[in-house]
Amino acid sequence: MRVLPLAIILLCSGTSPAQDAPLAKKLEALIDGPDYKQASWGVLVTDAKTGAEVYARNADKLFTPASVTKLYSCAAALIALGPDHTVRTRVVKRGETKSGTLRGDLVLVAAGDLTMGGRTGKDGHILFRNSDHIYANFSGEAYLTDSNPLAGLESLAKQVADAGIKEVAGEVLVDDRLFDRAFGSGSGPDAISPIIVNDNIVDVLVTPGKASGEPATVKLIPETEYLKADIQVVTGAKGSRATLALETIDAHRFRVRGSIPVDSPPRLRIYGVADPAGFARGLFIEALRRAGVRVNAHVFKPAKPDLPETVETLETVASIESAKLQDEIRVTLKVSHNLYAGTLPCRVAVKNGKRTAAAGLREQGKILKELGVDSPTISFGGGAGGAWADCVTPRATVALLAAMRKRPEWDTYKAALPILGVDGTLAEVVSKDSPARGKVFAKTGTLSYDDNLNGRTLLRSKALAGVMTTAKGTELNLAMFVNNVPLPAGVTSTREGKMLGKLCEVIHDHGP
Repeated sequence: MRVLPLAIILLCSGTSPAQDAPLAKKLEALIDGPDYKQASWGVLVTDAKTGAEVYARNADKLFTPASVTKLYSCAAALIALGPDHTVRTRVVKRGETKSGTLRGDLVLVAAGDLTMGGRTGKDGHILFRNSDHIYANFSGEAYLTDSNPLAGLESLAKQVADAGIKEVAGEVLVDDRLFDRAFGSGSGPDAISPIIVNDNIVDVLVTPGKASGEPATVKLIPETEYLKADIQVVTGAKGSRATLALETIDAHRFRVRGSIPVDSPPRLRIYGVADPAGFARGLFIEALRRAGVRVNAHVFKPAKPDLPETVETLETVASIESAKLQDEIRVTLKVSHNLYAGTLPCRVAVKNGKRTAAAGLREQGKILKELGVDSPTISFGGGAGGAWADCVTPRATVALLAAMRKRPEWDTYKAALPILGVDGTLAEVVSKDSPARGKVFAKTGTLSYDDNLNGRTLLRSKALAGVMTTAKGTELNLAMFVNNVPLPAGVTSTREGKMLGKLCEVIHDHGP
């Protein structure tokens, strides 16, 4: 009988010589399960110190990464701009102020500030919830942060009043020319914009009445004349299902319909605004009026919307500074914030004298090349993870993580990642007593579409990439992608999220 070399035996079994065969067997018992007959898996796990492969499967094939895309856009922004980078939003005046009256216009100059102070907590840092309000329409539970979404605009309005302007005889305008607006996987149809207030959404908080049949209480946050709601929501019977639907009427009105069980806690839904600049302008006019400044301009639409050719020579009467980029990155990655991640390539473009998301992504490509990531093997159409062109390999993703470990931004980058079983999008993936809890810092990704043919969901991608410390103390880099999973009716992507968590537990317990 012929004895085959060990390398050939391992290749025939689907395991490379560098891989841990017992670990591979345990992982593949899960990966090759009956739920994944039509799916594709791409996995790479490496020793962070030596670079040796611990486990690999289709590591050089392209996979849809979903929000793992944000690992790339956030890394590029940190390198291009620096963790302490901030931007300043200004209000300038065009015209002279006489006896407290500005005989001209106020112009709010957008700077790409992601939060405008609207998520700032008492400690000065940006707040988030593990189930953040941006996903209220897609999640059974979502929550608001304990912050004032209009904090930045109110600060600007007070400064205007303190500057001696008591009346604006002309217009109030928003200069959003910093970079081109672009479609993204954010809240509104044109969500990526240099001006962002309350994530460019109106929160709709619904509280049941005291008895079945009574009208529910619906609160809009922020409340504004710019965008009104036609509300018809009733209190349903105990134990009934909440049915809450939002529908556009026109540019300044939307409907809220449905019911909420009498025994339900308050439920949150969100309505994305179509025109971020118009939304910010209306809110700023209202903030000025609350600050005691008389404004003759209409909340809905400027009578003369002509912006000055340049604002650089105009006098600044108010300004606010954004949070540091490292704080913005932390929220972006912890809650998987599409709007923020989609805006980052635009800010990178501006740093390089350009003004489009595409230009920012080309700069990102240069950064990835300098990091040693083989950028021709991957593809991005945006910064958030919802573009059709978004494709990466497990190997490129692990290469990114390995390169970032060597950079001064690493501690900031790692700290911004969700922690398995602790916070962000990984908070509920494993049990509180899981041995792997707190040992994995990784970005999640989810992308799904309605399969109307079969009345189910097609999970286009469930993904996880980051770093881990095993039970034996070994530091690992890992990237896992499962694409094209038909989910049975009633099953959600949470199932695959927990599967990725289970794979992490196996690697933690049985890895090197």
